[in-house]
Amino acid sequence: MKKSPLYTRTGDDGTTSLVGGARAPKDSPRLEAYGTVDELNSWLGLLAAAATIDEPLRALLHQIQNTLFDIGAALATEPESRWQPQPLPAQAIETLEQQIDAIDSELPPLRSFILPGGHPDAARANVARTVARRAERAIITLARTATVDPGIIRYINRLSDLLFALGRKINQKTSTPEINWQKNC
Repeated sequence: MKKSPLYTRTGDDGTTSLVGGARAPKDSPRLEAYGTVDELNSWLGLLAAAATIDEPLRALLHQIQNTLFDIGAALATEPESRWQPQPLPAQAIETLEQQIDAIDSELPPLRSFILPGGHPDAARANVARTVARRAERAIITLARTATVDPGIIRYINRLSDLLFALGRKINQKTSTPEINWQKNC
């Protein structure tokens, strides 16, 4: 039988290869961290495909997706590997902060908590935001037992902030009202 380039069967025992060749359980904190970053990247791909996303913002989302691939590779690299990733450039975090500031400057000030949702693309941005928060938690868990570039944690934290602002911007652009949280108890 011809071997497929899409599957190797080596992970059928519940392990996978890290960068460097060591095998790790698929439910390890390392895999949870980079797997959640991969999930986040997929949500950003869905968001980048949205009709409400203009070309400059789409380019930014694609740039972020590339950075998330770099982050995933860094998280998947064992300390003993001959190849070691470069630290995340400070400029990557600064770019996110500049984008957050630019978007936020066009939005009305927050006067209460708002519910995720509104326009479907704003809802997608908020789903991506919550996946970014989950990725951040998984990376912090990994950092308790392995060396993790602190810039990665800062980047993912800022990315969730950017996605929150982006959800608000999409609602504003589409004239979709934000829904304020109404405390029930």
